[in-house]
Amino acid sequence: MSIGKLLPHDAAALHVTGAARYTDDIPLPADALHLAFGLSTCAHGAITAMDLAAVRAAPGVVAVFSAGDWPEMPDCSPSLGDEPLLATGEVHYVGQPVFLVVAESHLAARKAARLGKIGYDERPALLTVEAALAANSRFEAGPVVWARGDAAAAIARAPQVVEGQFEVGGQEHFYLEGQVAAALPQEGGDMVVYASTQHPTEIQHKVAHALHLPMSAVRVEVRRMGGGFGGKESQGNHLAIACAMAARATGRPCKMRYDRDDDMVITGKRHDLKIGYRAGFDATGRILGVEFTHLFRCGWSQDLSLPVADRAMLHADNAYYLENIRIESHRLRTNTQSNTAYRGFGGPQGVVGIERVVDHVAHALKLDPVAVRRRNFYAEMETGGPSAPPRPPEDISGQKMTAGAFRAEAPGTGHRYGGAHSPKTLVQTTPYGMPVEDFCLRALLDDLERSSDYVARRAEIARWNEGSRVLKRGIALTPVKFGISFTLTWLNQAGALVHVYQDGSIRLNHGGTEMGQGLFLKVAQVAASVFGVDVAAVKITATDTAKVPNTSATAASSGSDMNGMAAQAACLTIRDRMAAFMAGKFGVEPAQVRFEGGMVRVAGEAFPFAQVAAWAYQARVSLSATGFYATPKLQWDRVKGQGRPFLYFAYGAAVTEVVIDTLTGENRILRADILHDTGASLNPAIDIGQVEGAYVQGAGWLTTEELVWDGKGRLMTHAPSTYKIPACSDRPPVFNVALWNRPNREETVGRSKAVGEPPFMLGISALMALSDAVAACGDGSAYPALDAPATAERVLAAVRRQVSDV
Repeated sequence: MSIGKLLPHDAAALHVTGAARYTDDIPLPADALHLAFGLSTCAHGAITAMDLAAVRAAPGVVAVFSAGDWPEMPDCSPSLGDEPLLATGEVHYVGQPVFLVVAESHLAARKAARLGKIGYDERPALLTVEAALAANSRFEAGPVVWARGDAAAAIARAPQVVEGQFEVGGQEHFYLEGQVAAALPQEGGDMVVYASTQHPTEIQHKVAHALHLPMSAVRVEVRRMGGGFGGKESQGNHLAIACAMAARATGRPCKMRYDRDDDMVITGKRHDLKIGYRAGFDATGRILGVEFTHLFRCGWSQDLSLPVADRAMLHADNAYYLENIRIESHRLRTNTQSNTAYRGFGGPQGVVGIERVVDHVAHALKLDPVAVRRRNFYAEMETGGPSAPPRPPEDISGQKMTAGAFRAEAPGTGHRYGGAHSPKTLVQTTPYGMPVEDFCLRALLDDLERSSDYVARRAEIARWNEGSRVLKRGIALTPVKFGISFTLTWLNQAGALVHVYQDGSIRLNHGGTEMGQGLFLKVAQVAASVFGVDVAAVKITATDTAKVPNTSATAASSGSDMNGMAAQAACLTIRDRMAAFMAGKFGVEPAQVRFEGGMVRVAGEAFPFAQVAAWAYQARVSLSATGFYATPKLQWDRVKGQGRPFLYFAYGAAVTEVVIDTLTGENRILRADILHDTGASLNPAIDIGQVEGAYVQGAGWLTTEELVWDGKGRLMTHAPSTYKIPACSDRPPVFNVALWNRPNREETVGRSKAVGEPPFMLGISALMALSDAVAACGDGSAYPALDAPATAERVLAAVRRQVSDV
C-alpha cells in the first residue's frame, strides 16, 4: 500500500534545484506583452483628473486602459460583485488599481505605471475598526450574534469575573511566488489562462464573465504555486482578468506579475481584529459564562470577510465546552486593502480569543493554565478507531458516563442524550449545535505532557526566573480543535479523472491545486494503493478546468479529503472493470482478483499490472473513469448559527518555551513540542513538514509579523525590509513533532485527517508562553494583557507595566 508511506514531496528535487516550473517560467510566444497597474495614492476620494499622456508615451508601451476605455468594468469579487478591475470614479484604498499599462516588457510596464498623474477630491478615510464602528460602516446591517444559554446571567452569578480587550494583528501571506497570470488568445475568441491560483474554476468563471464568453470557452491551468496560504484563493482574479482583457484587445498573449512591493500594497491580508471579552468562572477555573465581541477590519470590499468572520465565531469555543456563551461579530468596512482568506480562514482569530480568556482565568486563580484548560475540555468520546466502541467520556466534573448512541438534544443544554441504552449517554455539542463525538484532547495532552516533560520544566523555569533578573523564561501548553469542511456547504465537492494506459501507466487529474503542501503526491498515493502499484507509476498532471470542471478552491484543509476520495472513486471504477474482466477470463468471482505489489493475482497465478492493462485494452474494456465526491452529513444555517458545518474535527497541542530580555523586549523561542492529530496519516513525512511549517507561521503571526499603516492609509510594512516573517534562525532550536496516528472515525480517504490549517493554531502557544514570561516580571497581581503580534516593543511595554505595578 502506498497510503501511509513516508515519501518525499514529488517535486522536492525540482524545488531545490530551481527546475520546478511556475507560471512565470512558462515560455510564451515571442510577441507576448506584459502588464502593470497604476495605483491609487489616496485612501478615499473621487477621481477628479487623470493625465496618462506620459504613460502612453513611455518606451515600450503598447496600450493603456482606464475606466473610460471599457463600456463595462469587469468585476473581480469572489462574493458581492463590489470589486471593479479598475477604479470607477472613486478610490477606496491606497494601492487600488486605477489604470492598466500594457507594454513590451515587465520593466517597461512598471516604469510607465509610475508616470500617471491622478487628481483626487479626498474624503475622510475610515482606517480603524473604531472609526468604522462609529460611522456604522459595515457589510451587514448589524452585528451577527450567536448565543447559547444566558451568558450575561451566568457571568452575573459567577464567583469571579475577568474582562479585557486585546488586539490581534493581521498577516501578510508572503508566498515566495507572487501573484502572476498569463492569458493566450485562441481561435474563435477562446482563452487559455495560466494562473498561480488556488481556485482555477473561479478564475475561469471571472474571465468568462469579463469576456462575455461561456465558461467552456475559457481553460485555466495550474501546475503548481510557490505558496498560497489563502492569498491565492481570490486575490489572483485581478491579474487573470486584466491579462484576458488585454489579450483580447491586442490579439497577443499577455502576462502580469506583481513585484513584491506591489503585491503587498494591492492584496488583502489576514483579517486583523479587536476582541473584547468578559468571562465568569468558579474557584476551580470552570468557565460558567463568556461573552465575546469581535471587531473585524474587513477592508474596502466584502471579498470573503463574512465566512471568515463566521469561522472565527465557529471556533470561539476551541476545545472547551461553554454552556453559556454569546458571540457578537462586527464586519466593518474600512479604507484599507480588502482582507481575505488566510490559513485557518478566521479560525485562528476565534481560537486565540478563548485561549486568552483561559489564560486570564488561570492567572486570576494562580493556577497552571493547563489545569484550567482540562477543567473546561469537552467530554472525551474518542473511539480509538473507526470500528471500536466509544470510550466512556468524562463530564465537566470528571465523572465517568456510560457510552452509547445519542438521539435528541435536550433544549438549551448543549447536550444530546441517547435513548437506545440505559443509563443514557451524554454527548456535548458546540455552541452551534454540532455534537463533539471524536474529542481526544484529554489523552493527547496526557501524552504530550509526558513526552515534553511539561510539569518538571514548568517548575524548573519558575526556579530559574527567581534567580534571573534580566532574562525571564515562560512556558505554555495550548490545544486546538478545528472543524474540517467548507462552511458554504455546496463547495464540499470534488472531481477526478483517471486514465490507465495499455502499458500500465496511470495518468491522474483532479480539481485540487498544488501549492507546496504535497497534495498531488498524497492523491497519487491513493491512486497507487487502489491499483496496488508503486506511486512512481502514477503520472501527476496539472490542474486543468478542461479535464475536471466545477472545482472548489483548494482551501478549508479539504484538498486531500475531497480530491483523494474523488480519485479513489475513479480508480475503483477502473479496477472493478479490470477485476471483472480477469474474473471472467479465469472463471472466478471478481472479489477473488487482487491488486498488490504491482501484480494482479487470480486463480493462483500472478500477472504484472501492465500485462493485465494490455489484455483489458485488447478486450475493449474502458480504462478511463471520472470520480466524484460530496462530503456527507453536512447541514448548516449561518443565519441561525446552527447545524453541522463540519464533517469532523482535527486536534493537536503544543508546548512552547520562550525567553525574553526584560531590558529590550527581545525574545526567542527555545523549544517546541507538538503532538498533532492527522488521523491515519496518508504520508507522515509530508504531514510532519506541514505541522512544522504551520507552527512557525502561526508563531510568526503572533510575535513578529506586524502590519503598519500610517495616518493616510498607506501600508508602511510593504517589503521584506520592513515586514518580519520568521526566518530559519527563528525556528526553535529544539523542535519535536509527532503525529497522533489514530484513524479518523469518519470515512475519509485512508481514515486520514486534514493537516493544512489545524496546526497553524499551535503557534498560539508561543504567545501564551511570552505572556507567562512577562508575568514572571511582576508579583502576579496584574495580568500581562499582551497584544498580538507580541513584538519586542509590545513585550517591553508589558514588562514595564508589570514592574510599575509591583
